[in-house]
Parts: sequence; structure tokens; C-alpha cells
Amino acid sequence: MQNISNTMHKNPKLRLAALLTAPILWLVVAYLGALATLLVTAFFTIDSFTGNVLQIFNLGNFQDMLTDVAYKNVVLRTLGIAISVTIICTILAIPMAFYMAKIAKPRSRKILVALILTPLWASYLVKIYAWRTMLEPGNGVLEWLLGPIGFKSPGFGGPAIVIGLSYLWLPYMILPIYAGLERLPNNLLDASGDLGAHNWHTFRRVVLPLIFPSLVAGSMFTFSLSLGDYITATIIGGKLQMLGNVVYQNFSINLPFAATIATIPVTIMAIYLWMVRRTGALANL
Repeated sequence: MQNISNTMHKNPKLRLAALLTAPILWLVVAYLGALATLLVTAFFTIDSFTGNVLQIFNLGNFQDMLTDVAYKNVVLRTLGIAISVTIICTILAIPMAFYMAKIAKPRSRKILVALILTPLWASYLVKIYAWRTMLEPGNGVLEWLLGPIGFKSPGFGGPAIVIGLSYLWLPYMILPIYAGLERLPNNLLDASGDLGAHNWHTFRRVVLPLIFPSLVAGSMFTFSLSLGDYITATIIGGKLQMLGNVVYQNFSINLPFAATIATIPVTIMAIYLWMVRRTGALANL
């Protein structure tokens, strides 16, 4: 025992591995165990009379999900919203992060980072209900601001969901890109300009490849969070439903089918992470 203790003391990697044993064990049991239970439950059925879950293996839930056009539309709608939110957050985050990392003064950077983090301290529901007030057709804030110039509020629906989710998850895209740009040497930008490259060419050939891992990290947050969200769709989505809404509605009345629907975002994220891993971006974070 003493020899093992001495070996761990001399080898920092072994000491770190010992410290991480408990968190990793918790992750395997609590997270992966829950996912495994979810997958198993999706193959069960429910007694239509009593509402009890019957642990009888069947593929009926998956058959219903794959053959019903309504659920296909929900999957495509959710995927489209998640992709749109990720693209919008990327377009907005890059110039904001670039200004914070390369243009703002060092003292101002801390203030800007704090301002980016400030919305995360507010309640999720408060922010969404604030957007409901702004987007409300007829007498909402956007209607009041845009009405005099001939524009109307988009109201409640798909555009409102995209706007709300983009606002919610934008900080999760800005911060990774900001961290990547902060590590980007300024002399690379100066050298590109000295060699005659225009700003767009410098961004496309120098900046973008170097911050690509940061973009991937941010997209993992925005895409996964949008894919599993249901509260935003409930409050400002009007009659539109996302996958999370279908899971929530079926959870208390048909748990196996709710578990079947819940496997869709898990599968999509697994495919997305596999594609990201193929690019090698995760290794460069």
C-alpha cells in the first residue's frame, strides 16, 4: 500500500486519474445509465386500460414515430430551428468576439465579458416572457418600434422561437470564439495585411481556420440546447411544437413513446459529435 502511495505521489498523472475516478464513475452511472434506461424504455409498451408500462419488447413505438407524418414534420422543424439558431449565433458572435479580443482595450475587455455573461444570471423564464412581451402582435414592443416605419412584429411561431433561442444561447457562442481569438497572435493579422491581403481574405484564410475549433465548441452548445428546448416553443412558439414539447406531452401518459421521441435528439447529437470528431476540431480545442 505504501508503494502504491509513493508511486502515485511521484506520478502526477496517476494522482490525477485517482482524483477523477469518482466524477467519472458518477458520470457513467448517472448520465450514461439514464440514457441506457431511456433507450430500453423506448422498446416497452403501455397498457391502454390501466396506463401502466408493460416491460414487453416491441418496436411499435418506433414504427409509429417513423410512419406518422406529423412526427416527421416535428423532427425536421426542430432540426431546422437548431441549425438556424446556430448559424445566427455564429454570424452575430464572430464580430462581437473579434472586437472584444482584438480591438477593445484590455481594461474594456473585462467589462465586455461581464456584459456578455450578465444575461446568463437572469432567469430563463424571465427572459422568454420578456421576449413574449416584445413579440406580441398588435401591442408588443417590436410592433410599437417598427410600426411607424412599416414593419410588424413576427408574432408567435417559428421566427419567434429562432429569435428567442438565438438570444438565449448567443453567449455560449461568443465566449468560445472570444477565447480562440484571444489566443490568435496579432502578428499573423499584421503579416497578412503587409502581404496585401484584404480584410475578408485575411478572415477567410487566416482567422477562420484558426478559430474553427472554437466555432465547433460554440455550435455544440447552441445546437444541442436548441435541439432539446421546449419551454421557448411553449411560450412564444404559438401552435408550433418541437421535439421537446412532444416528449413533455407524452411523458405522463405514454412514457415508452416519450422515450422513443427522446432518442431522436440523442441520436442527432451523436451523429453531430461523430462528424465533428472526424474533422479533428475537438483535438485542437
